[in-house]
Amino acid sequence: MFIVAVTGGIATGKSTVTKVFERQGIPVIDADKIAREIVEPGQPCWQKIRATFGDEVLLPSKELNRAVLGRMIFENKELRGKLNQITHPVIHRTIFWRVFKLFMSGHAWIVLDLPLLFETGILMDFIHKIVTVSCDSEKQLQRLLARNELSETEAVNRIESQMPLEKKCEKSHFVVDNNGSILATEEAAMRIYTMMQESKQHWYNRFSLLGAILIIVFAIVFLSATFDLWPKSWRF
Repeated sequence: MFIVAVTGGIATGKSTVTKVFERQGIPVIDADKIAREIVEPGQPCWQKIRATFGDEVLLPSKELNRAVLGRMIFENKELRGKLNQITHPVIHRTIFWRVFKLFMSGHAWIVLDLPLLFETGILMDFIHKIVTVSCDSEKQLQRLLARNELSETEAVNRIESQMPLEKKCEKSHFVVDNNGSILATEEAAMRIYTMMQESKQHWYNRFSLLGAILIIVFAIVFLSATFDLWPKSWRF
């Protein structure tokens, strides 16, 4: 199995691309969805956020008040760092576990929707191909303002908290230009899907893993036989 990461900036249209892959039956692990799951009331991350930021970031229902918390962390880099220290390790562990389960299910390839792929750098060594969804800065701002109830200053702060799109595009294998129509974006995503379907990388990865396992098993057997390490109860 190999992994294709879809990244980009906030409000650039990553979900438009990942939905194309989903419709073709490719599993998609969405880091943002995981981030929401792990901060539900009562979860360990929720408890740590409450202890760190206080009850002012909670709604009467005890769910996170995302508007309040968002304003706090995007106006204060130190507070944003504290939140990331609470949530990022759990997000990454959850991603690893879900990737492992999909690998064991026999999928040829999967997609990770990772908005902060380059910013965190944690998963880079596991990614086969990177797709960045990009659009003009003005269009990105207008989309974010239309999607979220933010002031222009708040929206700009959120955009600027991420790596510039130009740098992400430079580091990517594919760039999907999302300045045009949804149809054009979906067609670009389908071209990438077709290329990934034709790839034999998943066989290479599986044979490499099998080879590594066989080498380890052989080494254990050889060393045990050489140095007489087998328990007597195991001997014939």
